[in-house]
Amino acid sequence: MELVKLSINGKEVEVPAGTTILKAAEQMGVNIPRLCYDEDLSSVGACRLCVVEVKGARALVASCATAVAPAMVVETHSPAVMEARKTILELLIANHPLDCLTCEKNGDCRLQDYCYEYGVKESSFVGEKHNYEIDDSNPFIIRDNNKCILCGKCVRACAEWCVTNNIDFAYRGFNTKVTPFWDVPYAESDCLFCGNCVAVCPTGALTEKQMHTKGRRWEFEKVKTTCPFCGTGCNFDLNVKDGEVVGVTSNPTSAVNGRQLCVKGRFGWDFIYNENRLKTPLIKKDGKFVEASWDEALDLVATRFKEIKEKNGSDSFAALSSARCTNEENFLVQKFTRTVMGTNSVDHCART
Repeated sequence: MELVKLSINGKEVEVPAGTTILKAAEQMGVNIPRLCYDEDLSSVGACRLCVVEVKGARALVASCATAVAPAMVVETHSPAVMEARKTILELLIANHPLDCLTCEKNGDCRLQDYCYEYGVKESSFVGEKHNYEIDDSNPFIIRDNNKCILCGKCVRACAEWCVTNNIDFAYRGFNTKVTPFWDVPYAESDCLFCGNCVAVCPTGALTEKQMHTKGRRWEFEKVKTTCPFCGTGCNFDLNVKDGEVVGVTSNPTSAVNGRQLCVKGRFGWDFIYNENRLKTPLIKKDGKFVEASWDEALDLVATRFKEIKEKNGSDSFAALSSARCTNEENFLVQKFTRTVMGTNSVDHCART
Protein backbone atom coordinates (compact mmCIF):
# COMPACT_ATOMS: atom_id res chain seq x y z
CA MET A 1 0.00 0.00 0.00
CA GLU A 2 1.41 3.37 -1.04
CA LEU A 3 1.73 5.81 1.84
CA VAL A 4 1.67 9.59 1.62
CA LYS A 5 3.43 11.83 4.13
CA LEU A 6 2.02 15.30 4.80
CA SER A 7 1.86 17.95 7.50
CA ILE A 8 -1.34 18.91 9.33
CA ASN A 9 -1.19 21.77 11.81
CA GLY A 10 2.58 21.47 11.98
CA LYS A 11 2.64 17.73 12.68
CA GLU A 12 3.65 15.08 10.18
CA VAL A 13 1.28 12.22 9.42
CA GLU A 14 1.50 9.26 7.05
CA VAL A 15 -1.69 7.88 5.50
CA PRO A 16 -2.60 5.61 2.56
CA ALA A 17 -2.75 7.28 -0.85
CA GLY A 18 -6.28 8.42 -1.71
CA THR A 19 -7.16 9.32 1.87
CA THR A 20 -8.99 12.61 2.17
CA ILE A 21 -7.60 15.48 4.23
CA LEU A 22 -10.59 15.16 6.57
CA LYS A 23 -9.86 11.47 7.25
CA ALA A 24 -6.15 12.16 7.72
CA ALA A 25 -6.97 14.89 10.23
CA GLU A 26 -9.31 12.54 12.11
CA GLN A 27 -6.48 10.03 12.48
CA MET A 28 -4.54 12.76 14.31
CA GLY A 29 -7.48 13.58 16.55
CA VAL A 30 -8.24 16.84 14.76
CA ASN A 31 -11.97 17.49 14.43
CA ILE A 32 -13.04 19.30 11.27
CA PRO A 33 -16.71 20.44 11.14
CA ARG A 34 -18.89 19.01 8.40
CA LEU A 35 -22.57 19.09 7.45
CA CYS A 36 -22.83 17.43 4.05
CA TYR A 37 -20.18 14.77 4.66
CA ASP A 38 -21.11 11.28 5.79
CA GLU A 39 -18.63 8.42 5.88
CA ASP A 40 -21.26 6.02 4.51
CA LEU A 41 -22.17 8.26 1.56
CA SER A 42 -20.28 9.70 -1.40
CA SER A 43 -18.44 12.97 -0.78
CA VAL A 44 -19.65 16.02 -2.69
CA GLY A 45 -18.15 18.98 -0.81
CA ALA A 46 -21.44 20.86 -0.86
CA CYS A 47 -21.61 22.68 2.46
CA ARG A 48 -17.96 23.91 2.41
CA LEU A 49 -17.88 23.98 6.20
CA CYS A 50 -14.96 21.53 6.18
CA VAL A 51 -12.67 23.89 4.23
CA VAL A 52 -9.00 23.94 5.19
CA GLU A 53 -5.98 25.92 4.09
CA VAL A 54 -3.45 24.11 1.89
CA LYS A 55 -0.12 25.81 1.30
CA GLY A 56 0.21 26.78 -2.36
CA ALA A 57 -3.50 26.38 -3.16
CA ARG A 58 -5.25 29.39 -4.67
CA ALA A 59 -8.26 29.04 -2.36
CA LEU A 60 -9.49 27.08 0.64
CA VAL A 61 -10.33 23.47 -0.24
CA ALA A 62 -13.05 21.12 0.96
CA SER A 63 -11.25 18.57 3.12
CA CYS A 64 -13.96 15.92 2.68
CA ALA A 65 -13.45 15.76 -1.08
CA THR A 66 -9.72 16.50 -1.43
CA ALA A 67 -7.18 13.68 -1.38
CA VAL A 68 -3.85 14.09 0.37
CA ALA A 69 -0.65 14.68 -1.65
CA PRO A 70 3.01 14.17 -0.82
CA ALA A 71 4.54 17.03 1.19
CA MET A 72 1.15 18.74 1.48
CA VAL A 73 0.98 21.35 4.25
CA VAL A 74 -2.46 21.78 5.79
CA GLU A 75 -3.85 24.17 8.37
CA THR A 76 -7.29 23.18 9.67
CA HIS A 77 -7.99 26.13 11.98
CA SER A 78 -6.04 29.07 10.60
CA PRO A 79 -7.56 32.59 10.87
CA ALA A 80 -8.66 32.45 7.22
CA VAL A 81 -10.35 29.07 7.76
CA MET A 82 -12.12 30.17 10.93
CA GLU A 83 -13.41 33.31 9.24
CA ALA A 84 -14.64 31.32 6.25
CA ARG A 85 -16.53 28.86 8.47
CA LYS A 86 -18.20 31.66 10.40
CA THR A 87 -19.28 33.27 7.13
CA ILE A 88 -20.64 29.95 5.86
CA LEU A 89 -22.63 29.46 9.06
CA GLU A 90 -24.01 33.00 8.81
CA LEU A 91 -25.07 32.31 5.23
CA LEU A 92 -26.80 29.09 6.32
CA ILE A 93 -28.80 30.69 9.13
CA ALA A 94 -29.66 33.76 7.04
CA ASN A 95 -32.58 31.79 5.68
CA HIS A 96 -32.93 29.29 8.52
CA PRO A 97 -35.68 29.54 11.17
CA LEU A 98 -34.03 30.26 14.52
CA ASP A 99 -36.77 28.48 16.45
CA CYS A 100 -34.47 26.18 18.42
CA LEU A 101 -36.69 26.54 21.50
CA THR A 102 -39.48 24.57 19.83
CA CYS A 103 -37.54 22.56 17.23
CA GLU A 104 -37.70 18.78 17.60
CA LYS A 105 -33.97 18.49 16.86
CA ASN A 106 -32.88 20.93 19.56
CA GLY A 107 -29.82 19.37 21.16
CA ASP A 108 -29.32 16.98 18.24
CA CYS A 109 -28.74 19.51 15.42
CA ARG A 110 -25.31 19.77 13.80
CA LEU A 111 -26.01 23.30 12.58
CA GLN A 112 -26.88 24.38 16.10
CA ASP A 113 -23.75 22.72 17.48
CA TYR A 114 -21.44 24.47 15.03
CA CYS A 115 -23.06 27.87 15.53
CA TYR A 116 -22.39 27.42 19.25
CA GLU A 117 -18.81 26.28 18.63
CA TYR A 118 -18.01 29.21 16.32
CA GLY A 119 -19.96 31.81 18.27
CA VAL A 120 -22.47 32.57 15.52
CA LYS A 121 -25.60 34.04 17.13
CA GLU A 122 -27.19 35.74 14.13
CA SER A 123 -26.56 36.43 10.47
CA SER A 124 -25.32 39.70 9.04
CA PHE A 125 -26.92 38.75 5.73
CA VAL A 126 -30.44 40.12 5.34
CA GLY A 127 -32.78 39.19 2.51
CA GLU A 128 -35.82 37.22 1.44
CA LYS A 129 -36.75 34.14 3.47
CA HIS A 130 -38.49 30.96 2.46
CA ASN A 131 -41.93 30.21 3.83
CA TYR A 132 -42.61 26.66 2.72
CA GLU A 133 -45.60 24.78 4.09
CA ILE A 134 -44.66 21.91 6.38
CA ASP A 135 -45.33 18.58 4.68
CA ASP A 136 -46.80 16.08 7.15
CA SER A 137 -48.59 13.98 4.52
CA ASN A 138 -46.18 11.12 5.14
CA PRO A 139 -47.48 8.91 7.98
CA PHE A 140 -44.01 8.67 9.53
CA ILE A 141 -41.93 11.67 8.44
CA ILE A 142 -42.42 15.42 8.82
CA ARG A 143 -40.63 17.49 6.17
CA ASP A 144 -39.86 21.15 6.87
CA ASN A 145 -38.01 22.61 3.89
CA ASN A 146 -37.56 25.89 5.75
CA LYS A 147 -34.93 24.14 7.88
CA CYS A 148 -33.21 22.40 4.97
CA ILE A 149 -29.61 23.52 4.37
CA LEU A 150 -29.34 21.70 1.00
CA CYS A 151 -26.54 19.43 2.20
CA GLY A 152 -27.91 16.65 -0.01
CA LYS A 153 -27.36 13.86 2.49
CA CYS A 154 -30.98 12.72 2.22
CA VAL A 155 -30.72 12.73 -1.58
CA ARG A 156 -27.63 10.53 -1.52
CA ALA A 157 -29.05 8.19 1.14
CA CYS A 158 -32.17 7.67 -0.97
CA ALA A 159 -30.08 7.05 -4.10
CA GLU A 160 -27.13 5.11 -2.68
CA TRP A 161 -28.73 3.14 0.16
CA CYS A 162 -32.29 2.61 -0.98
CA VAL A 163 -31.64 2.98 -4.74
CA THR A 164 -35.08 4.55 -5.15
CA ASN A 165 -34.02 8.10 -6.08
CA ASN A 166 -37.30 9.42 -4.73
CA ILE A 167 -35.96 12.87 -3.85
CA ASP A 168 -33.53 15.26 -5.51
CA PHE A 169 -32.75 18.93 -5.93
CA ALA A 170 -35.39 20.92 -7.79
CA TYR A 171 -35.41 24.49 -9.17
CA ARG A 172 -32.37 26.78 -9.05
CA GLY A 173 -30.70 29.53 -7.07
CA PHE A 174 -32.63 30.84 -4.09
CA ASN A 175 -35.59 28.60 -4.98
CA THR A 176 -33.57 25.36 -4.84
CA LYS A 177 -35.18 22.75 -2.64
CA VAL A 178 -35.03 19.02 -1.95
CA THR A 179 -38.29 17.40 -2.95
CA PRO A 180 -39.80 14.33 -4.65
CA PHE A 181 -40.14 14.43 -8.41
CA TRP A 182 -42.79 16.90 -9.63
CA ASP A 183 -42.52 18.57 -6.20
CA VAL A 184 -45.40 16.51 -4.81
CA PRO A 185 -46.01 15.77 -1.10
CA TYR A 186 -44.17 12.77 0.33
CA ALA A 187 -47.35 10.72 0.53
CA GLU A 188 -47.95 11.12 -3.21
CA SER A 189 -44.40 10.18 -4.19
CA ASP A 190 -42.64 6.82 -4.56
CA CYS A 191 -41.29 7.09 -1.00
CA LEU A 192 -40.84 3.73 0.72
CA PHE A 193 -41.15 5.41 4.15
CA CYS A 194 -37.90 3.77 5.30
CA GLY A 195 -36.77 6.96 7.01
CA ASN A 196 -33.11 6.61 6.04
CA CYS A 197 -33.25 10.22 4.89
CA VAL A 198 -34.24 11.18 8.44
CA ALA A 199 -31.30 9.23 9.86
CA VAL A 200 -28.76 11.36 8.00
CA CYS A 201 -30.46 14.78 8.19
CA PRO A 202 -28.25 17.11 10.28
CA THR A 203 -31.02 19.61 11.05
CA GLY A 204 -34.76 19.62 11.78
CA ALA A 205 -35.73 19.46 8.10
CA LEU A 206 -36.67 15.77 8.40
CA THR A 207 -37.95 14.36 11.68
CA GLU A 208 -39.82 11.29 12.91
CA LYS A 209 -43.53 12.10 13.26
CA GLN A 210 -44.04 9.50 16.00
CA MET A 211 -41.45 11.22 18.21
CA HIS A 212 -42.84 14.76 17.91
CA THR A 213 -43.63 16.36 21.28
CA LYS A 214 -42.49 13.19 23.08
CA GLY A 215 -39.41 14.86 24.55
CA ARG A 216 -35.99 16.30 23.84
CA ARG A 217 -33.35 14.01 22.40
CA TRP A 218 -31.16 14.27 25.50
CA GLU A 219 -34.09 13.08 27.64
CA PHE A 220 -34.24 9.72 25.86
CA GLU A 221 -32.40 6.67 27.11
CA LYS A 222 -30.89 4.76 24.17
CA VAL A 223 -31.31 0.99 24.37
CA LYS A 224 -29.66 -0.95 21.55
CA THR A 225 -31.66 -3.98 20.47
CA THR A 226 -32.35 -6.27 17.52
CA CYS A 227 -35.30 -5.73 15.19
CA PRO A 228 -37.98 -8.43 15.65
CA PHE A 229 -39.61 -8.18 12.22
CA CYS A 230 -37.38 -10.57 10.26
CA GLY A 231 -34.30 -12.75 10.57
CA THR A 232 -31.82 -10.27 9.07
CA GLY A 233 -30.71 -9.16 12.53
CA CYS A 234 -30.72 -5.38 12.10
CA ASN A 235 -29.91 -3.36 15.19
CA PHE A 236 -31.31 -0.01 16.27
CA ASP A 237 -31.76 2.13 19.35
CA LEU A 238 -35.03 2.17 21.26
CA ASN A 239 -35.57 5.71 22.54
CA VAL A 240 -37.07 5.33 26.01
CA LYS A 241 -38.51 8.03 28.24
CA ASP A 242 -40.16 7.43 31.63
CA GLY A 243 -40.08 3.69 30.97
CA GLU A 244 -41.92 3.89 27.63
CA VAL A 245 -40.60 3.50 24.09
CA VAL A 246 -41.20 6.72 22.14
CA GLY A 247 -39.32 5.94 18.93
CA VAL A 248 -36.54 4.18 17.08
CA THR A 249 -33.32 5.76 15.79
CA SER A 250 -30.39 4.30 13.87
CA ASN A 251 -27.27 3.11 15.63
CA PRO A 252 -24.10 3.52 13.53
CA THR A 253 -22.41 0.63 15.38
CA SER A 254 -24.92 -1.90 14.05
CA ALA A 255 -22.86 -4.67 12.46
CA VAL A 256 -25.52 -5.89 10.02
CA ASN A 257 -27.27 -2.76 8.81
CA GLY A 258 -25.32 0.28 9.99
CA ARG A 259 -27.86 3.11 10.07
CA GLN A 260 -30.09 1.64 7.37
CA LEU A 261 -33.53 0.36 8.33
CA CYS A 262 -36.74 -0.54 6.54
CA VAL A 263 -40.10 1.07 7.29
CA LYS A 264 -41.09 -1.75 9.67
CA GLY A 265 -37.88 -1.61 11.65
CA ARG A 266 -37.85 2.16 12.04
CA PHE A 267 -41.54 2.94 12.41
CA GLY A 268 -43.31 -0.35 13.19
CA TRP A 269 -42.43 -0.42 16.89
CA ASP A 270 -45.77 0.99 18.12
CA PHE A 271 -47.41 -2.44 18.00
CA ILE A 272 -46.02 -3.01 21.50
CA TYR A 273 -48.67 -0.66 22.89
CA ASN A 274 -51.53 -1.88 20.71
CA GLU A 275 -54.57 -2.79 22.81
CA ASN A 276 -55.12 -5.91 20.67
CA ARG A 277 -51.67 -7.30 21.34
CA LEU A 278 -51.63 -10.71 23.03
CA LYS A 279 -49.63 -10.51 26.24
CA THR A 280 -50.41 -13.92 27.72
CA PRO A 281 -51.00 -17.38 26.17
CA LEU A 282 -54.57 -18.37 25.35
CA ILE A 283 -55.94 -21.93 25.50
CA LYS A 284 -59.39 -23.10 24.53
CA LYS A 285 -61.69 -24.34 27.30
CA ASP A 286 -65.32 -25.21 26.63
CA GLY A 287 -65.05 -23.67 23.18
CA LYS A 288 -63.67 -20.35 24.37
CA PHE A 289 -60.14 -18.94 24.60
CA VAL A 290 -59.04 -18.10 28.12
CA GLU A 291 -55.78 -16.75 29.50
CA ALA A 292 -53.26 -19.25 30.82
CA SER A 293 -49.75 -19.31 32.22
CA TRP A 294 -46.81 -20.21 29.99
CA ASP A 295 -46.26 -23.45 31.87
CA GLU A 296 -49.89 -24.46 31.39
CA ALA A 297 -49.87 -23.59 27.69
CA LEU A 298 -46.57 -25.35 26.93
CA ASP A 299 -47.61 -28.45 28.89
CA LEU A 300 -50.82 -28.59 26.85
CA VAL A 301 -48.91 -28.30 23.55
CA ALA A 302 -46.45 -31.01 24.59
CA THR A 303 -49.26 -33.34 25.63
CA ARG A 304 -51.22 -32.86 22.40
CA PHE A 305 -48.14 -33.31 20.20
CA LYS A 306 -47.33 -36.56 22.00
CA GLU A 307 -50.89 -37.83 21.57
CA ILE A 308 -50.89 -37.00 17.84
CA LYS A 309 -47.54 -38.70 17.28
CA GLU A 310 -48.58 -41.87 19.16
CA LYS A 311 -51.96 -42.07 17.44
CA ASN A 312 -51.11 -41.08 13.85
CA GLY A 313 -47.34 -41.50 13.54
CA SER A 314 -44.50 -39.06 13.10
CA ASP A 315 -45.37 -38.09 9.53
CA SER A 316 -48.71 -36.72 10.68
CA PHE A 317 -46.71 -33.73 11.96
CA ALA A 318 -45.11 -30.98 9.86
CA ALA A 319 -43.47 -27.66 10.72
CA LEU A 320 -43.36 -24.43 8.75
CA SER A 321 -40.79 -21.91 9.95
CA SER A 322 -40.54 -18.21 9.25
CA ALA A 323 -38.06 -15.62 7.99
CA ARG A 324 -39.17 -13.47 10.91
CA CYS A 325 -37.30 -15.82 13.22
CA THR A 326 -33.58 -15.76 13.82
CA ASN A 327 -31.32 -18.43 12.32
CA GLU A 328 -30.96 -19.95 15.77
CA GLU A 329 -34.74 -20.21 16.20
CA ASN A 330 -35.15 -21.75 12.76
CA PHE A 331 -32.44 -24.28 13.62
CA LEU A 332 -34.33 -25.26 16.77
CA VAL A 333 -37.57 -25.68 14.80
CA GLN A 334 -36.01 -28.15 12.39
CA LYS A 335 -34.16 -29.89 15.22
CA PHE A 336 -37.39 -30.32 17.18
CA THR A 337 -39.21 -31.59 14.08
CA ARG A 338 -36.58 -34.19 13.23
CA THR A 339 -35.41 -35.40 16.63
CA VAL A 340 -38.50 -35.02 18.81
CA MET A 341 -41.36 -35.54 16.36
CA GLY A 342 -39.33 -37.90 14.15
CA THR A 343 -40.13 -36.46 10.71
CA ASN A 344 -38.35 -34.51 8.00
CA SER A 345 -41.51 -32.62 7.07
CA VAL A 346 -40.14 -29.15 7.75
CA ASP A 347 -40.17 -26.14 5.43
CA HIS A 348 -39.47 -22.43 5.46
CA CYS A 349 -41.48 -19.54 4.03
CA ALA A 350 -38.39 -17.90 2.47
CA ARG A 351 -37.38 -21.02 0.50
CA THR A 352 -39.48 -19.95 -2.47
